[in-house]
Amino acid sequence: MSGTGNDMSSDVIVIGAGPAGENVADRVVRGGLSVAVVEDELVGGECSYWACIPTKALLRSTAALHAARQLPGAREAVTSPPDVDAILRRRDGFAAGWKDDGQVSWLPSAGIDLVRGRGRLTGPRTVEVTGGQGQATAFARLGSAVTMLARDGVLPANEPFAGELVTRALKEMGAAVDLGVGVSAARLGENGSTVLSLANGTELETDQVFLAVGRGPNTKDLGLSQVGLPPGTWLPVNDTMQVLDGSGNPLGGGWLYAVGDVNHRALLTHQGKYQARAAGDAIVARAAGQAADEDPWSWHTATADTRTVPQVIFTDPEVAAVGLTAAQAERDGYRTRVVDYDLGSVAGAALHADGYTGRARMVVDEDRQVILGMTFVGPDVAELLHAATIAIAGEVPLKRLWHAVPAFPTISEVWLRLLEGYGRPSS
Repeated sequence: MSGTGNDMSSDVIVIGAGPAGENVADRVVRGGLSVAVVEDELVGGECSYWACIPTKALLRSTAALHAARQLPGAREAVTSPPDVDAILRRRDGFAAGWKDDGQVSWLPSAGIDLVRGRGRLTGPRTVEVTGGQGQATAFARLGSAVTMLARDGVLPANEPFAGELVTRALKEMGAAVDLGVGVSAARLGENGSTVLSLANGTELETDQVFLAVGRGPNTKDLGLSQVGLPPGTWLPVNDTMQVLDGSGNPLGGGWLYAVGDVNHRALLTHQGKYQARAAGDAIVARAAGQAADEDPWSWHTATADTRTVPQVIFTDPEVAAVGLTAAQAERDGYRTRVVDYDLGSVAGAALHADGYTGRARMVVDEDRQVILGMTFVGPDVAELLHAATIAIAGEVPLKRLWHAVPAFPTISEVWLRLLEGYGRPSS
């Protein structure tokens, strides 16, 4: 590794100190290898400073306020609108004021070297480092007038009822939602506003525009051409996270790994960390001259990326899902049965908030009688998700799940209602 006036070497070089990179580094150090992490922005990455952590902090205060207003006795005590400045200060606190001192101090304590700057490949096993550079629901709850243009619908990759319930809630809080409407052009209006020309022939004038157009791989300046890969593309990997060449074989014998968003398997922080653990253990095993275990569900494979991906969309209401939707399961050729239940009919949900509105769906593989997918929509359903993840990853038979008795009265009692809806599994 070179570029700062000094050359140095490590057993492993990690480009990017986000959650996935940190986890790879920690894993290989624990396995006895030396590691250097290269980062040109903030140690901790996007999730810590710009995405999930500050976003959830921003949403939580208004969600708690809204929850209080759903309960008689509590709503009467709420006499003021949200304090926007206090909410933003809390968000900024969780982002540590966009300073990474705390996360940087952890690296040497874990035996990890940090190199500041932009890392790019200059050939096999060589990295050059150059100088570094150092929502719809939330704004509606904070009092802004919000219009959401959803060209492809709301949450199209989820169960249809998830988008329907989120859309209904947005409209109830005063947001306008236009489905199937795209933007054809944009121009500056008067007093600094922006005027959007919509595909239906109308115009929309607004103070601010937030674009949610997906994400691309940050690989244009990574030096991929130096190792025979096209710049600016996603990096295909096998289940142990080795980067593949054009023939589908590990590149150059398998020295290059890619974890996290860059491999496009599952663009979620927790999946990137999961991939990092698998890759780190595989790197350590191979460095010791051992074969990595490539069987599904082994220590060295990220099998859950394709079978058991949990995700939470922190809208209001929350959407929590894991595994396959009904449509995905049908597309993949499973013989399925779908069981739905109204979450508002569960005693624990009714106690949680007056007028609790939500829904749960269980997708069952009829041949094996195990769960393929679960979706929950409703206030605070994120905390229901891990039980579903365990059931799907563990392929727990339905007849055994009957013996996992949910406590009464909790929202988790929906599990019993879904199993009752399915009926007695065959022996």
